[in-house]
Amino acid sequence: MVDKFVGTWKMISSENFDDYMKALGVGFATRQVGNRTKPNFVMSLDDQGTISMKSQSAFKTTEVKFKLDEPFDETTADDRKTRTLVSLDNGKLIQKQSWDGKETSIEREIADGKLVAKCVMGDVVAVRTYVKE
Repeated sequence: MVDKFVGTWKMISSENFDDYMKALGVGFATRQVGNRTKPNFVMSLDDQGTISMKSQSAFKTTEVKFKLDEPFDETTADDRKTRTLVSLDNGKLIQKQSWDGKETSIEREIADGKLVAKCVMGDVVAVRTYVKE
């Protein structure tokens, strides 16, 4: 089921990301870089069921490796230390990050051949869209 997400995806649009980063508590300078960066999203899956999700840009590359439904520690691109859980729900890959009593989720799905990532923090929603390279 995760197979459809595997590959290299190039960002083609990003909506409301500045407000999302503000809601996360990201500082002004980091938000400026984050808004200008159009990272590639690379996902792979190994024989043991370990998933790798990588965000690659000229500014910064981050990578997390995990198994579905197994909590893990993540250091995010904006340097938050989170407890993260990724699960599959109705064909959507749902990544929940918890830190300092807060929670955000990134919901990824394939729609019309594109990877759509919906980033939710409280009532703030950002949508980032990617096409397969």
